[in-house]
Order: sequence, then structure tokens, then C-alpha cells
Amino acid sequence: MVSPAPSATSRTRRDRPLALSNLLLIVAALVFALVVVGGITRLTESGLSITEWKPVAGAIPPLSHADWVRAFDLYKQIPEYQQVNGPAGMTLAQFKSIYWWEFVHRLLGRVIGIVFALPLLWFAVRRQIPPGYGWKLVALFVLGGMQGALGWYMVKSGLSGRTDVSHLRLSAHLMLALFIMGSLIWVALDLRRLARDGADRPSRLTVSTGVMLAALAVQILLGAWVAGLNAGQVANTWPLMDGRLFPAGVDWSRGPLWAAANDPFLVHFLHRWWAWAAVVALVLLARRARAAGSRAASIAIHSAFGAQILIGIATVIEGVPIALAALHQATGALVVAAAIWGAHTAGRPRR
Repeated sequence: MVSPAPSATSRTRRDRPLALSNLLLIVAALVFALVVVGGITRLTESGLSITEWKPVAGAIPPLSHADWVRAFDLYKQIPEYQQVNGPAGMTLAQFKSIYWWEFVHRLLGRVIGIVFALPLLWFAVRRQIPPGYGWKLVALFVLGGMQGALGWYMVKSGLSGRTDVSHLRLSAHLMLALFIMGSLIWVALDLRRLARDGADRPSRLTVSTGVMLAALAVQILLGAWVAGLNAGQVANTWPLMDGRLFPAGVDWSRGPLWAAANDPFLVHFLHRWWAWAAVVALVLLARRARAAGSRAASIAIHSAFGAQILIGIATVIEGVPIALAALHQATGALVVAAAIWGAHTAGRPRR
């Protein structure tokens, strides 16, 4: 006698949307940590300390004095050492301090890949991934791999011809990391609703909430350019920049578009004042989330951007100290997480 095919109900019972949601939130938290460590790596000028990209063998740090000497010798071949740290008399001990930040940054990226891939494979083998989510999870994993490749593409820009990485590649690296984190949170929230309601009713990104998130994305992009150009140090007063609303010294010689993306004075100015456009967008997003029934998401959005504004002002006034600047980047990632939560809530389908 042939056994009947399993019903939709029995298939659903095998699915584990809540467990998958928890996995995605854990990975999102690790991506947040990666963003923070990446910010510290940039602030300590450690990103060019490892001049090779070895996805597997690179997981092992130098284990002997000879290994450290070899790593240091490779670093001595790039412009950052020859023009900046070499003339300053960098020692092997000082090299180790910047090496470890970059090593931890890369190692954390590898850990994220393992933490995501192995449980995901387990769920797939046991056929516990809900219908319609397999391709989303694979896409998220592929994006993680692309982030690693983009990170090396960024590092390569600083290995010859210049003493730092391209701020444009740096911004692309940060933006992709935050996009991955936001996507992980979005899919995790969809899975939680599936686990709670028993029906797959994913949220939709509406045009209006998309515009609000785009306003935030512009501010993050400008912040990444500020970081890559060291533009935060061109003025340590607020709200004026050295007594002027619009800064002096902007290089207009290559046109306004070039200046908007490359001149540190203008980029700093745009980052300061576009922040208020982002605030308006976030306030509207918080109102949408509250109207959709999530007061918690609304509070999270307001709290995150309020803290971010205060930390940003303090960072400028104090001359961009590493601790405050790293906190500013970390809080920026929290603003993104809160905004994704709010947009997801606002895009919930009506019952």
C-alpha cells in the first residue's frame, strides 16, 4: 500500500521559521559587531596592515617571530609605510598592534560565514526551511561572500599609488554591510510572523517608506565619505564650521559634483546638514510604525537617531577621538536596524 503524500499541514510543522529567525538575528548581530570593528580598524589606520588576501590560510595569524617579520616586510612595501609610518619610525611592536585589528576584522567575517552556512545547511538537509525562503537565505549568504570580495577590492586601492584606501570603495563596503544587516533583520521579522500566525504574510517595502530609507542611506553614504576623507577633522566647531555656515576652502576646480564627493570641507558640510533631512524622514517613519501598531519600533527609531545626533556633535567638537568616532559608527548601525524594524512594521499586510 502506497503511503499518502504529506499534507501541507505536516510540511508546515516540519518548518522551523522561529529557529531560522533566531539564526538570522544572531548573524545580524555579528554583522553589527563587524561594522564596529571595521570602524575601529579604519580609525586606527590598521586596514592596510595585511597586504594579502588568503580566505583560508589567512585565518591563521603569524605564529613565530619569522612570520611576523615577513608580514612586516610585506607591509614595508606599500606607500602607507614608506611615506607615513616608516618615516615616523614604526617598530615591529607597533605594526603588531595595527595588524591585530585588521586580523580580527577579517576573522570575524569568516566566523559570520561559518555561523550562517552550517546551520543553514542543517535546516536545508532536514527540509525545515519554509517555502519561499530558500532563495532569500541563499541570496543573503551570497551577499556575505560579495562583501568579503568588496573588502579586498577596497584594501587593494591602498596598496599602491596612495597611502590610504579609496573613500568611495570604503563607502561601498560599509553600505553593503549595512544592507546585509538590514536584510537579515527584515527576513527574520517575516519568519517570526510566519511562526506566530502560521501563514506567510511578508512585509512589503512601500514607495514612501523606501524614500524615507533612501534619505537615511544618503546620510550614511556621506558619513562614510567623511570617514574616508578624514573630513571630520577639518572643523571642530558646531553648528558653524570655524565661524562660517558654509566652509571656506572648498575646491571647486573640478566641478560641483566632484567636490560633493571628494572635497573634505564640502562633504563635512553636507553630512552635517543632510542629517536634518534624514531626521525628518525618520520621524515620519516612526509615525508610520506607530500607526501600524508598533510603539516599540517608534521609540527605537527616535532613541537611535537622537543619540546619534548628540554623539556626532560631540565627535566633531572633541576632534574625532577614536572612542567617540567608533561609537558614532556603531550608533549609526543601530539607527539602520531601528529604521528597518519600523519600515517592516509599516509594510505589514492588513489582515
